[in-house]
Amino acid sequence: MARKKTVAQNLSPEQVGVKTLKPSELTPNPHHPRVLFDKTAMATLKKSIAKVGILVPLTIYFDSKRKTYIILDGQRRWICAKDLELPEVPVNQVKEPTLVQKIVSMFQNAKPREDWDLMPWALKLEILMDELGEHNDKKLATLTGLDQAVVQRCKKLLSYSKKYQDMMLDPDPTERIKADFFIELYAVRNDRFVSSLDWFTKDRFTKQMLKRYKEKRLKAVTDFRKVKQAITQARLAGKDKTISKRLREFAENMELDIAHLEISSAAISAEAKAMTKQATKLWDFLNKIETDSYVGEDERWELLERLRQIIRTRLLEAGRRIK
Repeated sequence: MARKKTVAQNLSPEQVGVKTLKPSELTPNPHHPRVLFDKTAMATLKKSIAKVGILVPLTIYFDSKRKTYIILDGQRRWICAKDLELPEVPVNQVKEPTLVQKIVSMFQNAKPREDWDLMPWALKLEILMDELGEHNDKKLATLTGLDQAVVQRCKKLLSYSKKYQDMMLDPDPTERIKADFFIELYAVRNDRFVSSLDWFTKDRFTKQMLKRYKEKRLKAVTDFRKVKQAITQARLAGKDKTISKRLREFAENMELDIAHLEISSAAISAEAKAMTKQATKLWDFLNKIETDSYVGEDERWELLERLRQIIRTRLLEAGRRIK
């Protein structure tokens, strides 16, 4: 009895065979999101091919509609072959894949790296999600071979409207907005409290933050983490109205920096809660230990003595009665 194919096997194009073709007979993969290649790496590959030829065949399929061979894997080798004017290249032909197979193959053959623009990959992931009806991060990561964190970053980019996505796809690298800007902004822009504010709209706020970014009013895109922190601390201190007012002012006035969002009482409240949590852990530990087991740990006892002294000093400064 024949075994049933696994999902991975069903998504892998069926092999046809190895042969050679002229570089002019091949066409780049329209689903490949990467259009820019590192010049240094390309020069190294070209030098290697000129010396020993193409050792790993390109993976291709014949497109029945376009009547041409499409490259599934090996676009860099193909570019080098054309530059070197090689008469033919070795290819491994597979049967024409489905759209899902094309996308999965693209991900598995050319995983995105940190220095690659992520938006094109996000758009391909969107096609895959729509075709399969699959949105689970873990399953998508397994299917594409991407890290789960990369899948989540792609999804964040897909939450932006097309006009912002287009900014990440600008062919001019000097005009292109890095995906990191939108990924870091996401935590503030999608914060439930921020989204509930009567003056807030995602599109307008994104536009305002873009202006701040382009005018270099941010030290780094990670500054949005400080914005998120200031919002969280203010809310913990019950300063919802204050942080709403200051966040609006920060969005509308480019002269204000992130320090404008910092509410001293909120920061103190957050620090106090952190201190209470740490002090409670220490109290629980000291309350449970068997003293005899630690009697020889002089360094620990000396530290506790210093701790007792600083606690007494701070209690007196705060006007607390020492019992």
